[in-house]
Amino acid sequence: MSESIVCICPEIFPACRKVLHDPQWQEFLALLNPAANREELAHLLADSAVAVHGSPPYLSDLARLELAFYNACQEKTGLPSMVEELTINPSLQLFQVSWGGLPELLGKNGAKTGTAPFSQQEVILVWVDPETGSGQVRAAGPEDLLALKMVSEGIDPRQVAEHGALSVEDIEDAIDQAAGMGILLAPPSLIRRNEESFPITEAVDSRFLTAEIFTLQWHITQVCDLHCKHCYDRSDRAPLPLARGLGVLDDLLAFCQSKHVRGQVSFSGGNPLLYPHFLELYQGAVDRGFTVAILGNATSKEHLLPMLAIRKPAFYQVSLEGLPEHNDYIRGKGYFARVMAFLDLLREQEVYSMVMLTLTRSNMDQVLPLAELLRDRADLFVFNRLAMVGEGSVLESVPVGEYREFLEKYLAAAQENPGMGLKDNFFNVLREEKGEPLLGGCAGFGCGAAFNFVSLLPDGEVHACRKFPSQIGNIFSQSLLDIYDSAPARQYRAGCQACRDCRLRPACGGCLAVSHGFGLNVFNEIDPYCFLKQD
Repeated sequence: MSESIVCICPEIFPACRKVLHDPQWQEFLALLNPAANREELAHLLADSAVAVHGSPPYLSDLARLELAFYNACQEKTGLPSMVEELTINPSLQLFQVSWGGLPELLGKNGAKTGTAPFSQQEVILVWVDPETGSGQVRAAGPEDLLALKMVSEGIDPRQVAEHGALSVEDIEDAIDQAAGMGILLAPPSLIRRNEESFPITEAVDSRFLTAEIFTLQWHITQVCDLHCKHCYDRSDRAPLPLARGLGVLDDLLAFCQSKHVRGQVSFSGGNPLLYPHFLELYQGAVDRGFTVAILGNATSKEHLLPMLAIRKPAFYQVSLEGLPEHNDYIRGKGYFARVMAFLDLLREQEVYSMVMLTLTRSNMDQVLPLAELLRDRADLFVFNRLAMVGEGSVLESVPVGEYREFLEKYLAAAQENPGMGLKDNFFNVLREEKGEPLLGGCAGFGCGAAFNFVSLLPDGEVHACRKFPSQIGNIFSQSLLDIYDSAPARQYRAGCQACRDCRLRPACGGCLAVSHGFGLNVFNEIDPYCFLKQD
C-alpha cells in the first residue's frame, strides 16, 4: 500500500479501528497493503473477504461500507442542481451485506458506542446529500427499494397498486420520503409565486413562495340537508355526471404531474355525501393517489363507514356557528347536538376532525366559549370572516374597529387551548409585532386563491375562491392546466395590488372574498380589516 493510503487508513476506517486491537489493526493494514489508491482499495475489499485473526465476523462488510462512506464524504460527487424528472441520485451506492446494524457503527467521527451488529442480509445505501454535500448511510427499507425500482424502471404507481397491498398514495409517500432524504432527486414544484410580486423580506422567507401540494376544493353537488342563513350559493346547477367526474380526476392528475406537485381533493357541496356517486368518485381520487378530505355535514356511522373502508380522509371538517341556540338558528334545529355527537364518532374512528365557524357580529362573543367546549371534542377549531355574498349578504360582519381586539383575545386563549387554529391572515400582523414567526394563514400561503387551490362546481365552473364569484374557467371545456395559466387566474393569484409592497404579502394578502362582500374592487382596494402599520 502506498504511504498516503497507510496514513489515512485510520481516517477511512475509524469504526474498524475501534473494534480491532492493535495487533489486529496491523494485520488489517497488511491485508490492505496491495492497494495503491482508494479505487484499488475498493476493488480489493470487493473481491476478497478481509479476515483478521480474532476479529468480528462482520469486519469485511464494515470495511467496504466505511470506504464507500469515506469516499462520499471526500469526493462530494457533483450532482445536478436541477432535474426535470425524478432521478436516482448519481452518487448512490448499494451494498448487499450479511450483517445488520452496520450503519449504526458509523458516526461523524467514527464508531458509535453501544451498537452490536447481528447476522442478517441487508442492503445498505450510501450517497451524497444533494443539499449539504455530506455523506449519508442507512440500511434500505422496503419503501426505499420500492421507490428506487419504480424510478429506475419508469413504473407508474397505479401499476404497482393494482398488484400489491400498497395504495398509490402509500407508494407516492415512499417516493417523497426517498426524495426528501436525497436518495432520489426530484424536480422542483412549478406552483411558485412570482418573486417580483411577492418579494422576500426580513419577515417573510421563501417557504411562502412554493407549494408542494395543490388542492381541488370540489363542490360535487348543490344538494344539502341544511339551509344555513349565511349560505353563499343556493344556485341551481346541473348535477355532475360520474363519467365527467372521473375525467376531472384524470385532468387533475395530469396537472399535478406537469407541475411536479402532489394533489389533494377536498370534497364539498352542498353535502358531498348526498351526491349519488360519492363513493365511486372518492374511490377514484384514492386510486389516483390523491390525498382526500371532506368539507361536509355531520352524518351517521352507517354513511361514514363505507368511506372509511376505502381510505380515511386526511380530515373531516364540519361547521358550527356558535353556542347551541345561535348555531341552530343559523344551521337548523338540533344541528349543534348532531355535530357534537358526530365529533365523538370521528374520534372513535380515529379520523382527524376540524370545526369551522363563520365569524359575524352576532357570534363573535361566542367564539371563545365554543372553542372551550370543543377542546376535547375536535382536533382543530378555526374561523373564517363572513363573506357577505349570497344569503350571507343579509348578515352583519364584525365591526372593523373591533377586529384587532377580537384577534388579540383569541390569540391569548389559543395559548392555553392547543385546538384553536390561527387561520385568519391578520394573525400574522400580531405575530410580527411580537417578533414571532409568521404562519401560513388561510391557505398556507396567505390568500391562496388560484395559487395552491381552486374551487370546482358541479357544472364545471372553476373559481379562484368558493366564497365569492371568481370564475377563471370551466373544466368541462378547458384543461385545468390551461385554466391555471390563464389571465384571469393570474390576476386573482396576484391578489390586491394595494398589498403588493407590503412586507407581509406572501403570508397574508387579506381576504378577497371579504373585500368583495364590502363592495370593493378586490384587485385594487385593500381588505377593510387590515390594521398593519406601514413603515
